Amino acid sequence: MVYIVVGIVAALVLAFVVFVAFQSEDFSISRSGSMAAPPAQVFPEVNDFHRWEAWSPWAKIDPAMKTTYTGPTSGEGASYAWSGNDKAGEGKMTITKSQPTHQINIQLEFFRPFRATNMVEFTLSPKDQGTLVSWTMNGKKNFFLKALHLFMNMDKMVGPDFEKGLAQLKTVVESAPQPR
Repeated sequence: MVYIVVGIVAALVLAFVVFVAFQSEDFSISRSGSMAAPPAQVFPEVNDFHRWEAWSPWAKIDPAMKTTYTGPTSGEGASYAWSGNDKAGEGKMTITKSQPTHQINIQLEFFRPFRATNMVEFTLSPKDQGTLVSWTMNGKKNFFLKALHLFMNMDKMVGPDFEKGLAQLKTVVESAPQPR
């Protein structure tokens, strides 16, 4: 009887492992928001990590978080690293592409609570009298993240943070003095 139970448990574990292994490794999370400001006014807020403090949904997650800026102040090569409590974790962002008033690509590396490298893209498109800002994160799920994704939807976990960040970015750019 014990052998039957052990055999059934082993078969279930094996079936779960195989099922997880065949899940898609790719993921993408994207949100967009309109802002009543021209792309030239929105772009510097995203292209300079020093300015993220005003709108990033994660900037105030840990008041004691240690942050480091390296490289140029903004644009390609600018980096921002953080190390905080368990909620903030530890990681680094580096701007890999910066096309003024149009696009910013960022390599996002997480070191803690888990290791992952994702690509983030901000696209700014003129819309009516303002800007449509699209914030997208793409990446690959390792086995652990594939299994976790079966129980927790990453889009539902991270998407609301993107929405909050875009709303805060909108407030920042729309409350800034308009260039004449």
